[in-house]
Amino acid sequence: MTRRADSRRERHRVRETALQLLYQWDVTGTRIDDADDDLALFWSAHPAPEARQAGALRLARGTMAALPTIDPLIENHAEHWRLDRMALIDRLIMRMAIYEMLMERTPPAIAIDEALELAKTFSGEGAVGFINGVLDAVRRDTVGAASAEDASDHE
Repeated sequence: MTRRADSRRERHRVRETALQLLYQWDVTGTRIDDADDDLALFWSAHPAPEARQAGALRLARGTMAALPTIDPLIENHAEHWRLDRMALIDRLIMRMAIYEMLMERTPPAIAIDEALELAKTFSGEGAVGFINGVLDAVRRDTVGAASAEDASDHE
């Protein structure tokens, strides 16, 4: 396997781990800044290299910190769906993908593709289309608008 494929696979594992952390924190109601005991338990049950732990924590904490920005975007682009009526795992996958697109500047195609892969693994087949539709709408309205603004700033 090539170094590039190894790197891609490891980034996917970071996202999987971050999703699992987000799920644990949501289900237990744990605050991220008070999660040391929960983290120790999580890492003992799911051992991972330090780099993966650091990447997953950064992604999970960043996602949670950005919820006031992210959640309204999901609700505004998920026609006829309230956030609290969505499946928890689908909501978490979308939150993380939007965080990556907006805050980490991950190329939207990569963030969305990774979200769909996570949905195939952790959710149902019907979720893939729903998540893709919501994320694509968010991408068009936010990332597309930001790219247009950036282009006009450079003219």
